Amino acid sequence: MTKEKKVEVKIFNVLSEQEKMRLDLFLIAQFPNMSRNHIRNLIDKQCVKVDEKIVKAGYSLKKGQKINVTLPDPVCTDILPQDIPLNILYQDNDLLVINKAQGMVVHPSSNCFSNTLVNALLYSVKDLSGINGELRPGIVHRLDKDTSGVMLVAKNDNAHKNLAKQISEKSCIRRYMSLLCGVVKLDNGEIKTHIGRSKTDRKKMTVVSESEGKEAVSLFKVITRYEHFTLVEWTLKTGRTHQIRVHAKHIGHPVVADATYGTAEQFDLKGQLLHSQYIRFKHPTTNEIMEFSTPLPDYFEKVLKKIEPTKRKDN
Repeated sequence: MTKEKKVEVKIFNVLSEQEKMRLDLFLIAQFPNMSRNHIRNLIDKQCVKVDEKIVKAGYSLKKGQKINVTLPDPVCTDILPQDIPLNILYQDNDLLVINKAQGMVVHPSSNCFSNTLVNALLYSVKDLSGINGELRPGIVHRLDKDTSGVMLVAKNDNAHKNLAKQISEKSCIRRYMSLLCGVVKLDNGEIKTHIGRSKTDRKKMTVVSESEGKEAVSLFKVITRYEHFTLVEWTLKTGRTHQIRVHAKHIGHPVVADATYGTAEQFDLKGQLLHSQYIRFKHPTTNEIMEFSTPLPDYFEKVLKKIEPTKRKDN
């Protein structure tokens, strides 16, 4: 591993409207291109000081305090390239669009350093952006392990910043398909809540109060109603962890085969029936409008065919 070098310091002053805000949430707002985990790592590595003091991620800020953030150079890691097949839909000098398979973890973590999308990218792609930290090269946004479908990857930092900004500003359109348990009564609607980590299970997310989480907005449209299920299209206005799965549970219709937020033992599936089907964005260099869509995976279609002959109820 190479040694980190302290090369850039950002300084922020806490305003009156930011008083009592958690330090980590304050920094997430200042660095929209950084993941929550990367910001927490900066705090844990003592790269963040409040009035020249080392504090924890949950520290409550006070008006007038000065926050110093030291951004280290990217460091080499022990993440190894692996020859794992990728379904690449598009590739140029700035970005890739891939169709991620169900069951593939997007990036390495403390307990998973192999067989991830990042391992595959390091093998197949020469250059990847470094903005999102050494564990997530190229990763602009993520999909859950058992969520399949279209996903963006950045090859350089300029492209990463541009694409992340489009997602943050909601000009990047993302649509998902899911099969939900039960019959959704409304034909369409908006779900607007705040999502944060569960206090009883840190691996889960849940709907929380405004002060405890981040705003999450999902639009849904019923595509087909069945006797006991509903096929739904989702459009994301924000991109919170497990957002669709949490919102589906919140309205009383969890995603089929979602072991975390619903019932796993359905149709003998390996994971939830949630698929990232469509994405639309501007190319970071040419400004060309780019659109990509992917069909539902075979295992998803097989479930729909099982329930279609006698149980299908179209709108």
